[in-house]
Amino acid sequence: MEVRRSRFLAVVVRVDDEAGARDVIASARREHHDARHHCSAFVIGADTSLRRSNDDGEPAGTAGAPMLEVLTRRGVSDVVAVVTRWFGGTLLGAGGLVRAYGDAVGLALDEAGVQERRLRHTMRVTAAATDAGSLDHRLRSLGTVTDVQYGDDVVFTVGVSDPARFADEVAAASTGRATVDQSGTSWGDT
Repeated sequence: MEVRRSRFLAVVVRVDDEAGARDVIASARREHHDARHHCSAFVIGADTSLRRSNDDGEPAGTAGAPMLEVLTRRGVSDVVAVVTRWFGGTLLGAGGLVRAYGDAVGLALDEAGVQERRLRHTMRVTAAATDAGSLDHRLRSLGTVTDVQYGDDVVFTVGVSDPARFADEVAAASTGRATVDQSGTSWGDT
């Protein structure tokens, strides 16, 4: 976007950790080395506990903080925002900078869209080979089958959001012949 001849380019990227966020910021600096400022903000973690912002030479609190406020207000996490500014020769003042940097991040989020992530429980279902065919279809309707191992028994690895309900459904579908064990958790996109 352009504000009084200054150009603002906002980029928002999903990241898994602080190192990933810092890589995105460094990449923006390399790609747009002719720009005067590369202000940034990021929020990391399911609990949004890791929050950082940087004004990169703009007056304190006029770039990074409003960018971080937009990320926080939108309720996003595991995302970094970088706003690159090419100075247009006209001073915008503190209020103008706050609006410009915040608006740039808001527009970038609107354009990118938001993808929801949920905690997934990894479940292992062990069934007799004779039951695997009918159970396979039911498991796929209950969660995301990520692996199937065939042997004397068939072992399905399935990601689910509600492990108790899943175990009940598997017991009903297999008439109690299949066993269900929880083997971990991970965050996944929905």
